[in-house]
Amino acid sequence: MSTEIYYFSGTGNSLHVAKELQKRIPDTKLIPVVSLLDDDIIQTSGESIGFVFPVHALTIPIAFKKFLRKIDPSSAKYIFAVATRYGTEFRGFKTIDGFLKKKNKILDSHFILNMGHNEEIRREGYKVPTEAEILKIESSVQERLDYIYKIIVNQETHQEKDTDYIVPVNYLMEKFVLSAMAISEYIGGVNYFYSDSKCTSCQTCEKVCLSGKIKIADKKPVWQKDVFCYMCYACVNLCPSESVQIKDIPCIKSYTKENGRYPHPYATANDILIQKSKWRYHHE
Repeated sequence: MSTEIYYFSGTGNSLHVAKELQKRIPDTKLIPVVSLLDDDIIQTSGESIGFVFPVHALTIPIAFKKFLRKIDPSSAKYIFAVATRYGTEFRGFKTIDGFLKKKNKILDSHFILNMGHNEEIRREGYKVPTEAEILKIESSVQERLDYIYKIIVNQETHQEKDTDYIVPVNYLMEKFVLSAMAISEYIGGVNYFYSDSKCTSCQTCEKVCLSGKIKIADKKPVWQKDVFCYMCYACVNLCPSESVQIKDIPCIKSYTKENGRYPHPYATANDILIQKSKWRYHHE
């Protein structure tokens, strides 16, 4: 049975998981979601299709919502999803089903993987994962993937409950975060990035920007206000000089100047930027 895995990855975790699933599942193609978003209709051709993406603010990334609005999954006899996260509770599988039900499909199986995280670099007290911590997480991820791929290959129905979260979210916080996410999508994402004096004009941020929001002007990055932001944090985490920062926003102070960066052990800048390629299929 042919399998297509559609993935979105800002700093490498979800790309790593997609690649590991490809190793385990025969006849599997990896397809970056970003490369398809200019299409009016995204037609699948796999008998089994999967979605791999990071958790963004309790739900699915904005780029993945755009993708799901356009996808025609009529070829699929089996659909699965894998979400990667640090550990905050996740509410996105119902959202995916909401899109799929309009196309007479639902998720047959879905899974969550806890991994190293990068979004919290703007929070006070963020600690960059050590090499030992990353290796421990990776061991757990590999064990989980050995379990997950067998369910996928056997086309089993498996919709596990989210019981492995580290950060619980109460009702009021959930409503606030999801409402903020909806507003961000409506206004075109966020506009709180900038580069400081450490910028070396290497242009990495522009290259890895998955939405095309960043352009280089006078050898410095500019975050264009009229261009959508996918909030993937690739520009922050992949800047070699840690020049890209996040501004303070109302009620939230940013600590990106003081904190380090997620070491993105599973992807180079080139691995991330290739998602923007117009190639339909990416073979590993």
